[in-house]
This record gives sequence, structure tokens and C-alpha cells, in this order.
Amino acid sequence: MLTLNNGVTLPEIGLGVYQSSPEETAEAVRVALETGYRHIDTAAAYGNERQVGEGLRASGVERSEVFVETKIWVSDYGFDSTLHAFDKATGKLGLDRIDLLILHQPATDRFDKTLDAYRALEKLLAEEKVRAIGVSNFEPLHLDDLLAATDVVPAVNQVELHPYFVQPELQQLHARLGILTQAWSPIGGITFYPGWGEERVNVMQDKTLVEIGERHGRTPAQVMLRWHLQQGRSAIPKSVNPTRIAENFAVFDFELSAEELASIDALDRGVRNGPDPSVPRPQMFDRVIPED
Repeated sequence: MLTLNNGVTLPEIGLGVYQSSPEETAEAVRVALETGYRHIDTAAAYGNERQVGEGLRASGVERSEVFVETKIWVSDYGFDSTLHAFDKATGKLGLDRIDLLILHQPATDRFDKTLDAYRALEKLLAEEKVRAIGVSNFEPLHLDDLLAATDVVPAVNQVELHPYFVQPELQQLHARLGILTQAWSPIGGITFYPGWGEERVNVMQDKTLVEIGERHGRTPAQVMLRWHLQQGRSAIPKSVNPTRIAENFAVFDFELSAEELASIDALDRGVRNGPDPSVPRPQMFDRVIPED
């Protein structure tokens, strides 16, 4: 378990459901919880919050044992709009309380609304409707501007982070501020982003990761997830395949050496697979999140 800056604990490995179809999501969540996961990550923009709730209930696992996080989409930014977005999310999830609620993008073209949205998160936190609040895809400048205008330091910043894109400066800033680094795409570009990264190399086939995996009898994906865990990060791998869901969770019974960790760090190319969060994307940001 990882401890957030307000004392709330979070399981290190969470199941991600980005690009998981509604038809597949509920079953993936059920399988993950039966496998042993106790952390599920979704978002309003994923269009599958309702199915996450269905999978949680179908699993038979007590709600109190599962850490659920979701994200507010940009079109719902603004103080009152974000409060309403919380109501939409809890209605779809079938929950009264969310463990971690975060802003999905910094939305630099409307950052005043981003600040108002975060102030709404602060209100929800004060009212104990959420247990922790945070952000996603925020760069150092965005964090500086946020902290200058608000009161609560984000508990989490969920960002693209894998061996080919390590973001050391951002991680160092998180450490200074007490923000947990949470990695989306933690095993490297498994998700397709139209228009970005078509020339990328498959991290899964990296020689260093393959060799480390062979020494431990593990897959490159398991090596990468273990790398995240040993360096104190939260990781959100995604899959709807029961075998892969189980594989991604089987990372708690081996350990990488300091030399192996350093060799993975050295793979950093400083190149994103996903879009640059500092670039405004109005057409994408203006997507309306349905009421139900």
C-alpha cells in the first residue's frame, strides 16, 4: 500500500479501463477483483463508469475494500459544473463516495476553469464526499500555477510514465511536494493514441527488459510493473484479458536489484507516446459527458 499526503492509503497496482468497451469493462473489473486487485481507475471520458460499478458489485468484494478513482472531464470544469460532475460520476458508479477524484487534463486554454474545478474538488474533500483529490497530466508549470491559487496539494498526479518516458524532473517535483506519481501506460505505449507515436518502438521487446525478465522468470511487463513498485509509484496497467490481468498483478513476489533498476531508468528516451498535455485541444476538451 502507498500512503497519500493526507494519510489515505492506496493499493500500488490498479486496473485501468481506458479504451475498455462498456461490454468488456464489467467483466474485467469482476475478474480483477477476484484476482486480488483492490484498486480500479476509470474516468468520465472513458464512458464506462457505470460498468465499473457493475463489476464491483458482481465481484462480491466489499465496497470498503476497493479503492475507486475517477476523473472529471474538461467540459465539466468550473466550480458548479464540477460539483455536478461528481454527482454524475457517483450516479453511474452507484457509489456515495469516491476514493480519489482527479482532474483529467490541465486544459491550458481554460485554466481559470481548471482552477475553479479544483476548488470544487477541495469542497468535496472538505465535505468528505471524496477521500482524496488530485490531477492528471499536469506538468511542473501547471502544478506551480495550481498551488499558487488553491489550498490543497494534490495527493496524486497521474501521468504517462514508462521506461521510455521516465519524467525524472516531474518525479523529483512530486517528491518535494508530497504528490504521489501514478503511471498511466506503465508498461509502455500499449494504448493507441491516434496521431501520436505511430513510429514508437514496442517497449515490450526491449532487449534490456527481456533479459531482466529472463533472469527472474518474468515477462517484460512484469519487470516494468515491479520497477514502478520498487521506486514508490502507483501503476495502472489496463487489460480485459483475464490471463494478462492476472499476470500484471503477479509482481509482489520478486525483486529487482539496484543495478537492474538503474538499467531500466537508463532506457529513458524522453519522448511521449501520448499527446502533450500543454497543447490545447478544444475539439477533444469540449466533448460532452452524458448525464447517465
